[in-house]
Amino acid sequence: MASFKKSLEGLKSTTQSATKGVADTAVQAAQDAVHQVAESSKETTNVAAEEASRQTQSAISTAAGKASDTIKEFGHQLGTK
Repeated sequence: MASFKKSLEGLKSTTQSATKGVADTAVQAAQDAVHQVAESSKETTNVAAEEASRQTQSAISTAAGKASDTIKEFGHQLGTK
């Protein structure tokens, strides 16, 4: 009977160790996944910010070009009058 009890206690200890190992692995995997999502989100945000900046600069450049053309045209019109 003592041998059976000792075997059950050994099995209990092994099961607890295995459960802790599985739980630790699951926690680590979850932390890794959260870290990857955070890094991916940061990269996506940076890419989006860079694209928004590029588009803004392009829009400013286009507007400035149109304004310059309009001013030149207005100057020509004044010159002919």
